[in-house]
Amino acid sequence: MRLRSKLAIKCAKGTSTLIKKLNRGSGVTLPGYVARLIDPNILSEMSSQIREKTIVTMGTNGKTTTNAILYKALEAEGKTVIINRTGANMLNGIISAFVLATDKKGELHADYACIEVDEIASVRVLPQLKPDCALLTNISRDQLDRFGEVDITFDKLKTAVTSVPDTTLIINCDDILSYSLAESSKNPYVTYGISEQIFDDISRSEIRESIFCRNCGKKLEYDFFHYGQLGLYHCPNCGWKRPVPDYTAQNITLSDEVYSFDLEGMYIHSTARTPYNIYNTLSAHAALCALKADHTHFREMIESFDYGNNREDIFTINGARVQLHLSKNPIGFQQKISLILKDPNPKDIIIQINDTYQDGEDVSWLWDVDFQYLADSSAVSITTTGTRKHDMGLRLKYEDIPCTSTDDLRSRVIELTENGTKNLYIIVNYSGLYRTNRMLKELANPQNHSQEGGKQA
Repeated sequence: MRLRSKLAIKCAKGTSTLIKKLNRGSGVTLPGYVARLIDPNILSEMSSQIREKTIVTMGTNGKTTTNAILYKALEAEGKTVIINRTGANMLNGIISAFVLATDKKGELHADYACIEVDEIASVRVLPQLKPDCALLTNISRDQLDRFGEVDITFDKLKTAVTSVPDTTLIINCDDILSYSLAESSKNPYVTYGISEQIFDDISRSEIRESIFCRNCGKKLEYDFFHYGQLGLYHCPNCGWKRPVPDYTAQNITLSDEVYSFDLEGMYIHSTARTPYNIYNTLSAHAALCALKADHTHFREMIESFDYGNNREDIFTINGARVQLHLSKNPIGFQQKISLILKDPNPKDIIIQINDTYQDGEDVSWLWDVDFQYLADSSAVSITTTGTRKHDMGLRLKYEDIPCTSTDDLRSRVIELTENGTKNLYIIVNYSGLYRTNRMLKELANPQNHSQEGGKQA
C-alpha cells in the first residue's frame, strides 16, 4: 500500500476516535472526508483489496434493508463483509466504512463489501468502487430539493452505471424506469420481479412517476399495478413490455401479520410485515445468485431477519403496543397508510414531519400522498409534530380529517400510552427516526435507562 494511503487511514481512524471521545457523534462521515483530503484515491485503493466481490445497492426505497439482507446472508456463510451499516451512503461515509475496517497496520481483510450508495453520489462512487454488481431497487420521487424530478435521478444513475460497463446490474423489471435504464445502459443485467398482485388498493394509490413507453412515448397499458409505476406493463404501439423476470417470488400469502412465499425453490416464512420487503428479499437473493455467491443458509437467515432495521420497530409502553415507522417520500408513506388500515382496531396516530437537509427541505410531496384513507383507519386521534407539523395538519384538514399538534412528542406518547387506545402508530421522516427510537426504548425500559444513567454518573 502507498505511504499516502497509510497516512490517510491513520488520520481517519484518529479522527473517528476523537469524535467518539468528545461524544460529538458516531464518527462515520468525517473520517472519510479526512482520508480523502490526504489521499484522493483512497476509495479505489481500499476497494481493490476486497478478496471476492463488491456489491452496491441503490434506489429510492428499500436500499438500506436490501443491503442489510446481503450483509447477513454473506455473514451466514462465514464471509467477512464490509458494510456502511449506519446508512452513511454518500462518498465520505462510504470511504469511512472501508478505512475504519482496517487493522492496526492499515490493511483490509474482507471477502465482500456491501455498500449502500445514494443515487446522486453514485456518479462519483461507482467509478472508484468498480463493483461486481449494482442492485437497483426502484426509481421514484424523493427529496425534491436534492433530487429534483425523477428524470434527474434516472440520468444520474445511468451515468453512474455506464461508467462501470463490466458491472452486472440487478434490476427490478416491474419498474419501467429501472428496466429501461438497464436496457439503455449496455451493462450486463439480470431481472427480478413479482407477477402476482399482492399490493392492495391503498398501496397502489395514484402516485405514478411515468406510465409512458420509454421507446416510443405512447401510454403504456397495465395488467395491474403493484404501486406507483411498478406492475405488469406493455406498450400497445411498439410492443415494449415487462419481461419475464429471471428471479421471482411466488405463492405469496399473508398470515398473522407476516408474509410467506416461495423463492426459487425455497419456501420462506419470513418476518416481513409489508409486501415491499418481499421485493427487498427477492432482490438480494437475485444478486447473490447472479454473483454465484454461496447462500446455502439464506432461508434460515431470512426467516429470522429483522426487517425493522430501526425503521420499523414495535415497543410495549405502559401496556400499549407502539409501532414506529419511517416514511420519507410519497411511495413509502402510502405503504405505511396501507399497513395502518390492515389493522381494524381503534388506534392513535402520531405523524412527525421535519424539513432538515436529511429529510429534504421541500415537503410539498405531502400533497402526493392519499391521506383520505386515514378517515377510515379507526383512528381515535391523530397528532402532528415536527418542524412542519402545521403543513401536515393542513394536508389532513383538506381531507376533513381532524388532528391536533404538539411540540412535545415524549409527553404525547406518554399520554396516549396511558390513556389512549393502547394501539399507537408513530410515523416519522428521516431526521426524527433515531431520536424517536431512542426515546421509545427509554420509555419501554425505564428501569434499564435509570440504571445506565446511574452508571454514567
